Amino acid sequence: MNDLLNVLRIRIFFVNFYQFSHNIVSYNCVYKVINYFNMKAIKTTLLIVFISLGIYSCTDDNSGPSDPQDQMPLEFRQELNVSYGTDSDQVFDIYLPANRTLATKVMILVHGGGWTSGDKSDMDPFKDIMLQDLPDIAIVNINYRLADENNQPYPMQIDDITSVVNLLKANQNDYVISDDFAFLGTSAGAHLSMLWSYAFDTDNNVKMVASVVGPTNFTDPAYLENDDPILQELIDTFGIDTSIEYLEEISPYHQVTAASPPTILFYGGQDPLIPTSQGLDMETQLANLGVTHQFTLYPNAGHGWIGLELIDTWTKLKAFTETHLED
Repeated sequence: MNDLLNVLRIRIFFVNFYQFSHNIVSYNCVYKVINYFNMKAIKTTLLIVFISLGIYSCTDDNSGPSDPQDQMPLEFRQELNVSYGTDSDQVFDIYLPANRTLATKVMILVHGGGWTSGDKSDMDPFKDIMLQDLPDIAIVNINYRLADENNQPYPMQIDDITSVVNLLKANQNDYVISDDFAFLGTSAGAHLSMLWSYAFDTDNNVKMVASVVGPTNFTDPAYLENDDPILQELIDTFGIDTSIEYLEEISPYHQVTAASPPTILFYGGQDPLIPTSQGLDMETQLANLGVTHQFTLYPNAGHGWIGLELIDTWTKLKAFTETHLED
């Protein structure tokens, strides 16, 4: 998806967010008002007026912590490399829109890379176009721990997504956001996005999930019976258990239910890593379960695309987000 930079990158200059705190007027403010005007020898009638104003001010400022939504409109705010764990890969960037409230929805971006590589910066093109075209949602662009010979992706990376979601919920009042989330993932990140949304969203916070060339079913014969060494290497990333039960556990196709969130899917007909059946079968499964969904297959595209197909992807993704996340 690196070519997305050539089509969608929009440079946006951000303003810093400054948060002002209210000064709490002390309980002796009435005394100070009286003393001040006594020293000035103001007439009694004027003194009473100013005392009344002072009392009103004390009462108003001492009313306790204010709701974030009762303050003046909030400015745009971004925080980069926010830590959500002890590993250096457990960080995210957050972009909070101006004029947000506790009803502001959140889009979580999950990068690809075969579960073993990649970085949140790979999702910057999506982040940039969302800041431009979907300015009222918050965006969280995450890194997660990468798999290697000593660390399998599952459940490690699912646990990382859970940690991100929990941190966002715990800081709702600080960020001034809701607990309504959406996921957009590419490739391995799309697989993680679907799997978490279908099987691990115990509080039903996910309102939609978007998959761009994400694997959906590891029991697909196109995977189990393949003779492609590159494809097999990808599958072997999850090679700690080759039982059908385990492969079903890590497959969104087998974890989706009738209660799963609306899902939008994009796949390429010439993808060397994600067989066409991964998208087609997932679309059929969603239809059979009655899950709201949208499916697009670009017959001549591979593991990513550019040009008119990419414009089509964004047009559909934007409309789907406006319908299922923002409404």
